[in-house]
Amino acid sequence: MAALSTALIIGIATSASEPAAYQSAEDGQEAIASIQDIMREIVDPSADALWAAVSSTVTASGTENRQPRTEDEWKAVRRNAVALTEAPNLLLTPGRRVAPLGGSLEDAQVVGILTPEEIAKKITSDRFAFTERVRALRDAAKDALSAIDARDAARLFEAGAKLDQACEACHVRYWYPNDTRPPPPANAKLAPRK
Repeated sequence: MAALSTALIIGIATSASEPAAYQSAEDGQEAIASIQDIMREIVDPSADALWAAVSSTVTASGTENRQPRTEDEWKAVRRNAVALTEAPNLLLTPGRRVAPLGGSLEDAQVVGILTPEEIAKKITSDRFAFTERVRALRDAAKDALSAIDARDAARLFEAGAKLDQACEACHVRYWYPNDTRPPPPANAKLAPRK
């Protein structure tokens, strides 16, 4: 009985302290991981793998072009593209917190970064803009997946650039809008940095 009472009190306290947009969905979905968790565990390593899959390095010895060449290399990069196409669905799941309850962001020491509460407020206040930015991530990942399925390294490289733009557009709006660095080049599909 004491355990049930404690669970009930914790449940009430959690739901009372969370904005309505971040409470669990009524359709049975439950957001367990935070946005930060999804970024750290799925998006970041998957994007890094796509960016590293195709590159050119110029040295005194010449130019070294890197790209998947074997079937196993293409399969490995495809796994990362699939993760990136599905991660946006996780980011948009109702009830998703920015960081674990009471936690801080890993990069909280970075100048210009917002707190989890400030980020959540920005996401909640304009959910449409957040959704559009998350969709840009998914679109870039779909382009990468299509390039991978076509075994087209040049298109994969282009998709990587689109992926970088999508990531940065979201980060400068929600994560570090007070950053003093010059803004990235504008992406015509996304609203300008405010």
